[in-house]
Amino acid sequence: MTIELQERIRGEVIDITSDRYDETRALYNGMIDKRPLAIARCCDTADVIAALEYGRSAGLPIAIRGGGHNGPGLGSCDDGLVIDLSAMKGVHVDPNDSTVRVEPGCTQGDVDHATHAFGLAVPAGIVASTGIGGLTLGGGHGYLTRKYGLTIDNLIEADVVLADGRVVTASETSHPDLFWALRGGGGNFGVVTSFRFQAHPVHTVYGGPIFWPIEDAAEIMAWYRDFLPTAPEELCPFLGLKTVPSSEPFPTELWGRRICALVTCFVGTAEEAEEAMAPIRAELPEPLLDGTTTMPFPALQSMFDPLLPSGLQWYWKGDFVAELSDEAIAAHVEHASSSPTELSLMHLYPIDGAAQRVGPDETAWRHRDATWSMVIAGIGPDPGTAGELSDWARDYWEAIHPHTLGGAYVNFMMDEGEDRIRATYGENYDRLAAIKAEYDPSNLFRINQNIRVERAETRSAR
Repeated sequence: MTIELQERIRGEVIDITSDRYDETRALYNGMIDKRPLAIARCCDTADVIAALEYGRSAGLPIAIRGGGHNGPGLGSCDDGLVIDLSAMKGVHVDPNDSTVRVEPGCTQGDVDHATHAFGLAVPAGIVASTGIGGLTLGGGHGYLTRKYGLTIDNLIEADVVLADGRVVTASETSHPDLFWALRGGGGNFGVVTSFRFQAHPVHTVYGGPIFWPIEDAAEIMAWYRDFLPTAPEELCPFLGLKTVPSSEPFPTELWGRRICALVTCFVGTAEEAEEAMAPIRAELPEPLLDGTTTMPFPALQSMFDPLLPSGLQWYWKGDFVAELSDEAIAAHVEHASSSPTELSLMHLYPIDGAAQRVGPDETAWRHRDATWSMVIAGIGPDPGTAGELSDWARDYWEAIHPHTLGGAYVNFMMDEGEDRIRATYGENYDRLAAIKAEYDPSNLFRINQNIRVERAETRSAR
C-alpha cells in the first residue's frame, strides 16, 4: 500500500513500519489514540487529489488533518488513510486589497506572523497553535469577533477538492451553495486547499488578563452580562472560570488559586482602551492581578500557547448561550470551584456585535442570536486523570445546558452524535444535508462532525 501511494504523491507517506509513525500519528488530544494504516503528508493540491483518489478506490476510511488542533481527534482514523495537510503552509498577503491567501496546514500563528508585517489581521481564535482550516470551517471566533465578525464572515473564497477528485473554487459567485455550506458546516464537503480571507487593520492592541478570586465570580459574572452590550465593539472581553497555573509568568503567591478572569483585547489606542475599560476598574472589586498592557496582536494571540502544548488530556463540551441568569451563574461557580486540575476551565466567548449582523441563514453557522459561545474543558497532563476530567466536564455541562440555546460550536464538541449536530445547525441542517448529497453523496468525508446523507427513500417517506 505505502509504495503504491508513495509513487502517486510528492509528499511523504508514513506507515506503521516508519520509525516516525508514532510521532506523526500523535494527536493534539492525548486522551485519544488512533492507528491509521498510512499518513499521506501532502505538499500541494495535486498530492491531495492523488491521495484522495487512492483512498477512495481502496475503500479506506479517510480523515483530513490540517493543523491537528481537534478535540475529538477527527483528524485521524483507525485502519484508514490520513490526508495530512500540515506541510501546506503558504501564506500570501496582498496589501493592495488587504486580502490573505492561506494554505490549509497553517496555524493561526502562521497567519498572524504574515499579516502583522502589513498591519493586518484575520479574525480567528485565541490560541496561535490552532489550525486555520478546521477553525474556519467550524466558524471561527476570538478577539476580533465583536469588531469584524466570525472567521467565516471574512472568507472570500476557497479552493476545494471534492469527493470525486474535481477541484472547484467556492465563493459568492462560484458554487455559492458550497460556499454557504463551508462557512460553518465543517469538513463535510471536501478538502479545502486554499482559503482567501479579508484582513483588517490591526497591529498593536491593548489587552491581557485580569484575575479576581473565585469568591467574587458571581458578582463579576452578573456585572459582565450587563456590561457587554454597552461595551464598544473594539473591546472584546471573554470571561473565564479558571485556576492560576503553578508556573511562570504568574506570581507564585497566586499559583493554584481558583479565579474568575476577564481576558481583554481592545483594537485601538491605549487611551481609547483605558476609556472603554474604565468601568471594569471603577465598578468591580480590586483584582488579584491586572496584566493588561499594550502589545503586538500576535503576542496576545499566542499568550496561552505555552500552557496548552500538544498531547495533554482534553475533554470539552460546548453550548451557545443567549442569556446569563442568576441561576446559571450559581451553577457555573459551583462546578468551576471543584475543577479537577489547574488547566481545567470554562470560557464564555462573546459572539455579539458584528457576528450578529449576519443573518442566521446567510451561512451554515445558525446561532447568530447567541451572545456567547461557551466551552467547558477538563484538561491535564496525566492520562490517569482522563476519567476525572471527562466526568467533571460532563457534570458541569449537564448543569448548565438547560440555561443555553442547545446547539454548540462544532469546534467545541466531542463525538456527541447526530442529535447534537442537528441542534447546532437547527433550521440550516436540511439545507446542509442537501448540499452534502450533491457534493459528497457517498459520505466519503464522514470522519468529522458528520452531516448525514439521507437515502432517497427516507426523504420521500417524510
